[in-house]
Amino acid sequence: MNAPLFTRRHALQSLACGFGSLAFTGIAQRAAAAANPLAPRQPHHEPRAKSVIFLFMQGGVSHVDSFDYKPLLEAKDGQLMGFNDARKIANSGKREESTQRVMKPLWQFNQHGQSGRWGSELFPEVARHADDLTLIHSMHTEGIAHGPATLFLHCGATQFIRPSMGSWVSYGLGAENENLPAFVSLSPSAGNGGPRNYGNAFLPPVFQGTGIGKAGTPIIESTIRNLTNPKLSPAEQRRNFDFLQELNAEQLKKSPGDAELEAVIASYELAWRMQNNAPDTLDLSKETEATKKLYGIGEAKTDNFGRQCLMARRLVESGVRYIQVTYGDNTANPAWDQHSNMPKHKDHALAVDKPIAGLLEDLKARGLLEDTIVWWGGEFGRTPYAEKNGTGRDHNAGGFTVWLAGGGFKPGLSYGATDEWGHLAVENKVHMHDLHATILHQLGLDHEKLTYRFDGRDYRLTDVHGHVVKEVLA
Repeated sequence: MNAPLFTRRHALQSLACGFGSLAFTGIAQRAAAAANPLAPRQPHHEPRAKSVIFLFMQGGVSHVDSFDYKPLLEAKDGQLMGFNDARKIANSGKREESTQRVMKPLWQFNQHGQSGRWGSELFPEVARHADDLTLIHSMHTEGIAHGPATLFLHCGATQFIRPSMGSWVSYGLGAENENLPAFVSLSPSAGNGGPRNYGNAFLPPVFQGTGIGKAGTPIIESTIRNLTNPKLSPAEQRRNFDFLQELNAEQLKKSPGDAELEAVIASYELAWRMQNNAPDTLDLSKETEATKKLYGIGEAKTDNFGRQCLMARRLVESGVRYIQVTYGDNTANPAWDQHSNMPKHKDHALAVDKPIAGLLEDLKARGLLEDTIVWWGGEFGRTPYAEKNGTGRDHNAGGFTVWLAGGGFKPGLSYGATDEWGHLAVENKVHMHDLHATILHQLGLDHEKLTYRFDGRDYRLTDVHGHVVKEVLA
């Protein structure tokens, strides 16, 4: 893609003819505004959605305990069967079968809504919205361990440093609201890729995500640091800001083409505008008690994630393009990673089920679900057998479930399938590259055209892979 961005360097070069400092500052500020690389940009085609809320379930939810009903697991529970072990295949490069003990779902499955979609008792509140969901049961991805798989989920690569999906969206579409970031990550985790999961990599730094809070810290204690200065009046802050930008402009003249310096200057400009907008956007006290109750705010188990989900809705409502909402922590074993204690899934489900259902209901009631994509899922699923014959499940990148809602996806659809065990995707397989391509498509972006030239070659989120899964589109 690499659409030319009119940078401050170009603006300053065109103004290097001896204007007085005051006039220069005013003109430079107007030129910088005109040159804003985050200004809205034309999509490749007519979009169905304007924004994405990605609900990242860090660690990998068990699909066979939640949305992928497999009666055979009930019938064969406890029996020893042969399965292709992904970890052994990864280590040896060969298909190796291992004997494992089949483990039935720990929660009962039922059909929901007019669509009759299957869902377990693990997510009863989300199940009430079955007719709004597009379930993809045939997901498969790269990476057996959390680190590589999480990076692939966010960046389309397991090892190489690549821009995150939110950065690609910001680059392709710009910001809808000049007073807020185009890309926000709520409570990101420091592990398994950390800032790379919302980083810009080789894209201009202005397209990196803005992190608010961190996993494991209550969101009520999290905000954008140093956004306000209670010690100075607005007029004094304005004078200081103007003086700082004059100094920045002079520094940029000495380092033309310095993308990092340009990004720093742009971040100062955005931060200045955010002072009058972000605090209001992030202030949940303005919401009604009924709305807070809808998200489970005020209830011990759901308060934290409820606040994250409500904050995501407010950000979408204010024009933020891409919002990552992480349910996780900063420990060695991410939240949903139950290798030896599958019943722990229930605790995590209780924390997110009501807030997610509240988000869907709230977006729908406000008419926002039509052009907002809600994407739910983890970096992979979990095995249909007990790990080491114990009480947990291992990682499963070969077949798992994600769901999407809104944004022009076909509601009430169940697409693709894993095998009879829920182990490997076998029908209408959807690779993570395909999912990325499909979400970009709904935003009006062609994943093959959304490119950036770096080190002599064109890069894209989907590398040289991926196709749009048109069957899931309304």
